[in-house]
Amino acid sequence: MVIVGRNREKCESVTEELTAKFNLGNGKATCNYLVADLSSQASIRQLANEYANSHQRLDILVNNAGVFLAKRATTIDSLEYTFAVNHLAPFLLTTLLIDMIKASSPSRIVTTSSVAHRGARIDFDDIEFKSRSYNGITAYGQSKLANILFTKELARRLAESGSSTGRGVTANCFHPGVVRTSLVHDNPWYYRLIWTIAGSFFLSPEKGADTAVFLASSSNVNGITGGYFVKRKQVKPSKAADDEEAGVRLWKTSEMMTSSL
Repeated sequence: MVIVGRNREKCESVTEELTAKFNLGNGKATCNYLVADLSSQASIRQLANEYANSHQRLDILVNNAGVFLAKRATTIDSLEYTFAVNHLAPFLLTTLLIDMIKASSPSRIVTTSSVAHRGARIDFDDIEFKSRSYNGITAYGQSKLANILFTKELARRLAESGSSTGRGVTANCFHPGVVRTSLVHDNPWYYRLIWTIAGSFFLSPEKGADTAVFLASSSNVNGITGGYFVKRKQVKPSKAADDEEAGVRLWKTSEMMTSSL
């Protein structure tokens, strides 16, 4: 298992904790880490290269990084931050590693989406809120809708792959629930205050990760692909998330937004 984070010290701490808790190493499974900033496409490309150069397989890829920003911000690549981290990062990392994932078949790709996709739409004319007024909830919902459209289009492309390895890869996404994390820590004080007050009603990170672990490891989802899951159950997403034409358009748009960086 390889975890990815921006902070080396935190990565080291988690790696040590998991190694001790599950008695890893000594001929057993191991836990290591790689440092990367998923808001930077150069860092994502370096991450993919580092992983590919040091490993022969990639059986399960879990795309879990996410942000919520009340005010519009841009990345080092001059891209709107929420869309860049929540959608373009998993899109780019997955496509960079897809050949290795196919070669490791049967393998799985799991992406964290959200119930926040409901009521959202992809504004292809202004995905980055350059012309329209920025709204953090709207931006977050758009990015979570993009996660589902990406998952469905990825699953379709894999299923139509001419190789047996491509058909052995599944791609699913899920809503983790409202989880007690630091999602809003980079926002104004009133967002942090509301999040802190409401936090006692939120799920623990362990419970929030349950469906991700289920999709990554359970035999109950063997062969299931292109699905959206909530509490381990496949559910129907919004109508906008089932729009295959939008999925194809999003894929092409994502390619353009990542190809030159």
